[in-house]
Amino acid sequence: MSSVPAIVIAAPASGSGKTTVSTGLIGALRAAGHRVAPFKVGPDYIDPGYHGVAAGVLGRNLDPNLVGTDLVGPLFAAATRTADIAVVEGVMGLFDGRILADADSGDPSGFGSTAHVARLIGAPVVLVVDAAGHSQSVAALLHGFVGYDPSIHIAGVILNRVGSDRHEAVLRQACARAGLPVFGVLRRNPDLQVPSRHLGLIPAAERRDDAVRAVAAMTATVGAALDLPSIVAAARTRRQRPVDAWSAADAVAGTESGAGTGRGERRPVVAVAGGAAFTFGYAEHSELLTAAGAEVVGFDPLHDPLPPETDAVVVGGGFPEEHAEALSANEPLRSGLADHARSGRPILAECAGLLYLATELDGHPMAGVIDMVGRFGPALTLGYRDAVAVADSVAFVAGERVTGHEFHRSTVEINRASTAAWAWRDHQGTPGTHGVVGSSVHASYLHVHPAGYPAAVTRFVAAARTARDTAPVRDVEAERAG
Repeated sequence: MSSVPAIVIAAPASGSGKTTVSTGLIGALRAAGHRVAPFKVGPDYIDPGYHGVAAGVLGRNLDPNLVGTDLVGPLFAAATRTADIAVVEGVMGLFDGRILADADSGDPSGFGSTAHVARLIGAPVVLVVDAAGHSQSVAALLHGFVGYDPSIHIAGVILNRVGSDRHEAVLRQACARAGLPVFGVLRRNPDLQVPSRHLGLIPAAERRDDAVRAVAAMTATVGAALDLPSIVAAARTRRQRPVDAWSAADAVAGTESGAGTGRGERRPVVAVAGGAAFTFGYAEHSELLTAAGAEVVGFDPLHDPLPPETDAVVVGGGFPEEHAEALSANEPLRSGLADHARSGRPILAECAGLLYLATELDGHPMAGVIDMVGRFGPALTLGYRDAVAVADSVAFVAGERVTGHEFHRSTVEINRASTAAWAWRDHQGTPGTHGVVGSSVHASYLHVHPAGYPAAVTRFVAAARTARDTAPVRDVEAERAG
C-alpha cells in the first residue's frame, strides 16, 4: 500500500518547461531534507536521468501504454517505499495521450496522458504555464483546464518565462480569477536550458559533470522561485488508493519459467550495456533479471571487453550514431560479441542495440552479429506499436502480443534473408515486419517495458542458464588480446 504524498507537474502544452521545473523541484525538495521518488509519465528515458541526478535515486517511468493500467499503481507504490514525497513529471500537454479506437468512450483525456496517470495514482496536478506572450487571457486558459475534466484536481500554477514585475502582477491576477494559487514564478533565464539534439535532451549519463552542474543550477533557481511548503501541502492532498506494491520476485514467480539458478555452481551472468552510448533502459529490467536468477553485470561498449563468464547480453537503446567511431574502435568487444552469438549464447537488443549488432553503422564497423547496415537519417520514427511476435525467440514466443515504443532517426538494411522479430500495422494500417530473430538473438527497434512482460525476462534468463550449462567455454584472455 502506498500513502506517500505526490504531486504531478503538468503543462498545457509541450515546451512549457516541465523538465526544468520538475528537476529543480526534485533537487530543492531533496535539499530541504525530503526523500524524493521521481517519475516520468510515458516512455521517455532521458528526463528520468536528470530526475535521478536531482533525487539521488533512480528515476522511473509510469506508462499505462507499456505496462497496462493495473500496474501503474503497484509500480508507483514499489518505488515510493522509502520516500516521503513523489514528484511525477508529465508528458506533452495535460490531456494529450494515445488516441485509441474507443476514443469516444467519454474519457476526456488520452490514454496514457498525464491526466490519466494522475487519476490512476490519485495525485493533484500543478500546471507549468509558459507565460511568454500571455497576459489576462491566461485566466481563460486555466479556467478551461480546470473545467475540462473535474476528476483531475489542479492544485495550483507555476508561471514560467515571466518577463517583468508588471507582467507577473497581471498574471497573478489572472490566476486568482481562475481560482488557482500561484506556487512560484520563474523569470526568463536562457542559462537554464539543457542542451538537446535530434531526439531531445542530451542524456545526463553523456554529460556527466555538466549534467550535475545543470541540475544544481535548476535546483538553485527553481528552489528559490517556488513555494515549497505549499507544494508539499498540495502533495498531501493525494487521494490514497490502496494497492499492493509491485515486486520483481512476485512478477517472475508468476511466469512459466519462474526463478532460480538451475544446475551449475553459479548464477547465469547477464551483461547489460551502459555508458554514454547506451543510456536507455528501465530500472525494473535489472531488478527482474536478478529476481529471475541472473547475476547482472554492467559494461561500457565504448571501453570494456565482454565481462568474463558472460552467458547473455542485453544491449538497449541510446545514441550509437554519436559514438560510432569509438564503438568501432573497441574491436575486442566487437569480436567477443560476435563469438558470443556464434556460440549460441543469447542476445537481446533494442533500437541502439540493433544498430550495434549490424555489420556497420554509417561506415563504421560494428559487431557484425546481423548481416545488415545501419544509417542515421533525417526522418524521425516515433510512436507506440501494438506488435505480435513472429517467431519463438530467447525472450518471446510466436503470437505473443506486446505494446512497445519506437523512437529513432536511423534505418537498417538487412542483406540476408532472416526471420522478423515483430509484425505490426503502422498508423495508416499498413502491415509490416520489423527486426531480426535468430537462434540466440532477438533484435529490433521496439522498446518494451520489462515490467509489462516479465515472462520475456524469465525466458531470457532461462536461455542464459542453458547457455551457461551447454555452450562452449569462451577464451576471455584471447578475446582481450584481440
